[in-house]
Amino acid sequence: MVNFPAEFSNKAAKYIKKYGGERIREKIEKLEENPFPQDIERVEDFKGEKVFRVRVGDQRILYIVRYNPNKLIVVKVDKRSRVYD
Repeated sequence: MVNFPAEFSNKAAKYIKKYGGERIREKIEKLEENPFPQDIERVEDFKGEKVFRVRVGDQRILYIVRYNPNKLIVVKVDKRSRVYD
């Protein structure tokens, strides 16, 4: 099985360090194993990249999947009301 190790933007890392609970960490671990779960949604018009999002309660994880080398780039983690700004 292919693994996609996660890398974090500075914003995402700060948010996770300050507010990140166990649920966010668990979801990111699951995304590393399978970056395309059933509850995934594509974020339209996000800086020209193919950005995906998953829900964790009222928070969202925005991420990019890269191939060659395989990695998952966590762009942003925040509450729904602020994540798309």
